[in-house]
Amino acid sequence: MEEKHWIDYLTAISSLATPILVLLLTAVGWKYRQSMERKIKLEEKLRDDRIEIYNKILEPFVILLMSDAAWNSNPKNKNKDKNIIATSQMLSLEYRQVSFKLSLMGSDEVVTSFNNLFQHFYNQSEEEQKARTKTNLKGMMVLLGTFLLEIRRSMGNESTKLDNWAMLEWFITDARKMKKSDYA
Repeated sequence: MEEKHWIDYLTAISSLATPILVLLLTAVGWKYRQSMERKIKLEEKLRDDRIEIYNKILEPFVILLMSDAAWNSNPKNKNKDKNIIATSQMLSLEYRQVSFKLSLMGSDEVVTSFNNLFQHFYNQSEEEQKARTKTNLKGMMVLLGTFLLEIRRSMGNESTKLDNWAMLEWFITDARKMKKSDYA
């Protein structure tokens, strides 16, 4: 009778273990793939929802920063004060509801920059709000630009080289002058 060597036992065990190991690794890989696909689908859905929320949140700011000529060029806007329209939008229940959605769905950085922007408004005195001094305007522009920049990053441009002022230049004619000014 021939004696079994340890190599024979190792070969027998490996021939049994190999299919089990392959099956186990395949199951783990399949589970990981399913998890990644689910995460990607959720991100795509969230992205669409975030775009809608960001558009609604930004609409009053677009109105406020629109030139009077551009505002009045639309016949629907004749005899309407854009400041009153934008302010009433920001104070509406719908805007508050969208802001709440933003706080739930936005990235931490987007929510923080949005909070900072609104704290700027809340902390201004009534006189400061009416005066709209260059200092107040520049402070608001810095915060708005930061908010736009964080939205950009949350939409997939994490490594953007733009700064908060670059985010404003396309729709504020004197953004570069304002940036260079010595106002706080």
